[in-house]
Amino acid sequence: MSESVQVACPACLAPNRVPAARAAEGPKCGKCGVALLDGAPVELSEQQFDTFVSRTELPVLADFWAPWCGPCRAMAPHFERAAQQLKDRVRLVKVNTEDAPGLAARYNIRAIPTLVLFKNGTEAKRMSGALDAGALERWAA
Repeated sequence: MSESVQVACPACLAPNRVPAARAAEGPKCGKCGVALLDGAPVELSEQQFDTFVSRTELPVLADFWAPWCGPCRAMAPHFERAAQQLKDRVRLVKVNTEDAPGLAARYNIRAIPTLVLFKNGTEAKRMSGALDAGALERWAA
């Protein structure tokens, strides 16, 4: 990892430069004061998604899900645990495909849950199906 990393604020989407050595120390947004790497998945709307992914130099793991999906609901607590474990290395986000159908179509989401890992704003890999927290952590690494 370089000397610093850019991370988008989950609240205001402002880009923030964080010293890599201090990423685990709970950095806050310089604009609005919200925690940048709090270990919780960020729920993104269709309008927020591109800005967040493009302004975050850490890998971004997106969970494309829907509220009616049983496997999605079963994976949710595992996704939250993985977000906590990976908080200073990978940013985990959730995209509700019911609320963001254009985004789901653009990324050709045909099954849910579908996980897409973005590196430098570009899709690096994907998989469909639910994973437990340990498998999520290994897959995102």
